[in-house]
Amino acid sequence: MARQGNAAIIEQFLADGIPFMFGNPGTVEQGFLDALENYDDLQYILTLQETVAAGIADGYARATGRPALLQLHSGVGLGNAIGMLYQAKRGHSPLVVIAGESGVKYESMDAQMAADLVAMAKPVTKYATRVTDPGSVLRTLRRAMKMAMTAPRGPVFVSLPMDVLDAVNTEPVLPSTFLDTRALPVPSLVEQAAELLAGAERPLVLVGDGVSASGGQDELVLVAEQLGADVWGVDFSEVNLDARHPLYRGQLGHMFGEVSADVVKDADAVLIVGTYVFPEVFPVLSSPFRDDAKIVHIDLDGYEIAKNHPVTLGLVADPKASLAALADGLDERLSAEDRANAAERLEARRRAQPDRSADDGSLLHAFLRELAAQVPEDVMVFDEALTAAGPLNAHLPGRLPGHWFSTRGGSLGVGIPGALGIKLAHPDKTVLGFTGDGGSMYTIQALYTAVRHGIGAKFVICNNRSYKLLDLNIEQYWRERDIPEHAHPTPFDLSDPDLGFAEIARGFGVNALRVDDHEQVTEAVKRMLADDKPFLIDLRTTEGGSRG
Repeated sequence: MARQGNAAIIEQFLADGIPFMFGNPGTVEQGFLDALENYDDLQYILTLQETVAAGIADGYARATGRPALLQLHSGVGLGNAIGMLYQAKRGHSPLVVIAGESGVKYESMDAQMAADLVAMAKPVTKYATRVTDPGSVLRTLRRAMKMAMTAPRGPVFVSLPMDVLDAVNTEPVLPSTFLDTRALPVPSLVEQAAELLAGAERPLVLVGDGVSASGGQDELVLVAEQLGADVWGVDFSEVNLDARHPLYRGQLGHMFGEVSADVVKDADAVLIVGTYVFPEVFPVLSSPFRDDAKIVHIDLDGYEIAKNHPVTLGLVADPKASLAALADGLDERLSAEDRANAAERLEARRRAQPDRSADDGSLLHAFLRELAAQVPEDVMVFDEALTAAGPLNAHLPGRLPGHWFSTRGGSLGVGIPGALGIKLAHPDKTVLGFTGDGGSMYTIQALYTAVRHGIGAKFVICNNRSYKLLDLNIEQYWRERDIPEHAHPTPFDLSDPDLGFAEIARGFGVNALRVDDHEQVTEAVKRMLADDKPFLIDLRTTEGGSRG
C-alpha cells in the first residue's frame, strides 16, 4: 500500500475510470508525469499550450458526460487556461483540474512561479483547494471528482505541491462516489405547475442544457406539443430539442436583451427548464415578462431559479423527471378546447416552417450543402462558426442528442480542440469542428495534438478575413446611439497579412485544402472525408476585410 503520492494519484484516477490526462508538462509536475510512464491505461494527451488542453478536455467531458482530467503547469499554466475554464464553468463541464507547485516547504520564500493557485482558480471553478498533507491527497481528489459530477456540474481545481506528492502515501484507493441527483418535486407542486400552464393562450417554453444533461429531450417534446408552445433555446449549446421540430424557434440570450424581451413580452404562461434567464452580454434590467404572466421554472440548480426575474413557481428538480410528471399533470387538466388550440398552434408552425434548404448562392451554402450530403446521419458537430452559424444550422442542424455542441461562455478558440475531445470520446464517429479565422488562431496549435495522437477530427475554418461578429456588434452600437455608419475599426480586420490556414495546417502535418471557388467544393469534401485522419479546409467565405 505504501508508495509515493505521485503513483497514488494515478491509481486513483484509474480507479475512477479516467483514460486520458490532457495537459502540458512542467517541472513541478515532473514527479507524477514520470510515474505515469508506468501505467499504460492512463494516456497523456500532449498539447502545446494549456488553452488547448482545457478545450480538448471540455469537449471530451461534454461528449461523454464523464469527468475529464486536465493537468496544468503551476500558476503560469493555470493563467493560460483561465479563459477556457470560464467557458467550462458556464457550460457545466465536469473537469477535474490539477496543477503542481514547487512545495509547501517553499511557501514562505515567495520564489519564482510562486502564486496563490486556489485564489486564481476560484472564479472559474465550482470548487478549488490545495492539498498540504500527504495523508489527504486521494481523499481530496475523490471529493473533487464528486463535486465535478454533482449537478450543477462544473470544473474543480486541486493544487498538488511537489513535496506532498513526493512523500510516502498509504491512503487506500477507492472509486469516487458520484451522486444521483435526479429528484422529482412533490406531487402537489407538479399539480400546481400544470394548473398554471394549462389553458394558456400564448404559452412559451425556454430551455437550456439542463434538459440535455438530464436526457429529457423526449419529455420536453411531449410537454411543448401538449401546450402548443414555441420553444426557444436559452444558454443552449447542446441538443435539447431537435432543431427541425416545428415548435423550435431558435436561440436567445447571446448579446442583446431586447431580442429576448421582444420574444417573451406577449406570453401569458412561460415554462423555463434547465437554464436561467437571461444570459445576454447586455441584458434588459427590468423584467421582460408580462406582469400577469404565469412563470414556472424547473432546474436542479436552485441558484439559477428567479436569479434575475421573479417566477410564479420554482421547482428544484430533475428536468427529465419533472417534465414527465408535468406531462401527466397536463394530460389530466387540459380541456378539449385547450388540446384543439394547442394542436392548431403546432400545425400552424408546421405549415410555416422555412425552407431550410434555401441557398443564397454563396460558397458557404454550397460547401455546407455538399458536406451535409456526404456525411453520415450520426455525424458529430462542434459549432464555433459564430457568424456562419445560420447557414451551418440550416444544413447540419443539431438533431441527435449528444451529437451537436456549440460554443458558450464567450471564449474564442474552442472549435478545434472541442472537436478533438469529441473524437477522442467517439473514435468511430465522423466529427466536424467549425470555427472562424479569428477563433482558430487562438488554438491552431491543437493540430499538433491531432497528428501526434492520431485524432481524426475534421476542421472547417469559415474564413471571412475579419472578426466579423465585432463588425456586426459595432453596427448595432452605432444604431443605438445614432452614430452614422463608417468604416469598421481596423483592429477588427484580419486580411493583412493573409492567413494561410492550409499552409499552417500542413506545417503541423495535417492535410489541408483552401476552397475559394464553387467548383472545388465536391472534391474538397470528398477528400476531407476519405479517411479517418485529421483534415482541415480553409473555406474563404468572403474576400473582403473590415477596412473601408
